[in-house]
Amino acid sequence: MSKMLLIFFLATLVAANAHGSYFPLITNQIHLLRPQSGSGGSYVEGLSCLSWRFGVETNNVIGWKTVPVTCEDYIGHYMLGSQYRKDSKVIAKEAFFHVKSLNLSKNGKDIWVFDVDETTLSNLPYYAEHGFGVEPYNSTEFNAWVLTGNAPALPESLKLYKKLLSLGVKVVFLTGRTEDQRTVTETNLKSVGYHTWEKLILKGKEFSGKTAVAYKSAQRKKLEEEDGYRIIGNIGDQWSDLLGTNTGLRTFKLPDPMYYIG
Repeated sequence: MSKMLLIFFLATLVAANAHGSYFPLITNQIHLLRPQSGSGGSYVEGLSCLSWRFGVETNNVIGWKTVPVTCEDYIGHYMLGSQYRKDSKVIAKEAFFHVKSLNLSKNGKDIWVFDVDETTLSNLPYYAEHGFGVEPYNSTEFNAWVLTGNAPALPESLKLYKKLLSLGVKVVFLTGRTEDQRTVTETNLKSVGYHTWEKLILKGKEFSGKTAVAYKSAQRKKLEEEDGYRIIGNIGDQWSDLLGTNTGLRTFKLPDPMYYIG
């Protein structure tokens, strides 16, 4: 990670500690995103980093393991800057408009499915310290971060969550985190404002070796066919949160160009 990004992150974190919140203070881009110049427009394999990110978000660039090295600063600037928040806000608003357009059943069986990492909770403090996806995923270091229980909420997702509850929609969290992380995940969610939910589904040993699509499809199928819920919406940062079966009435993809889960 560049010294500029590290200094920016540390200064933001210090200010956040004084105010009791980290993520909401990230409101300004380090510089404007530029399509063809500077770190905002670094080129990789003939494409600008902006174009590469677009390909990732539209699920046309798939199966990648790491962010291209020349795009690390660009991804860092995007994630720590205001554009990431603006993009997330548009998606959260569309999700709420979708719910408002429905005739809710009023029987307690309408649910909304949220992913956890980079959907309800943000791991930006971890990536700001370890780099924005250029190095291969280190499960040991990442799990150590998860166990601190210090992940802040994504502000736009938290707003959507509160609006859904106000309409009588129940919330289910469906995450790729494993059962041994249940307690810390529950505590972390509650500490940042997600105070209630219908279910928190974590990945059990029976799904070891299964793809995220297979695991999440199976859990959504169980929610609908065994538990009798109606999934009115499903939001996540990975396409694997949204593909497969029993995806709900509508799906919503939040931005995440830092990593890919198939």
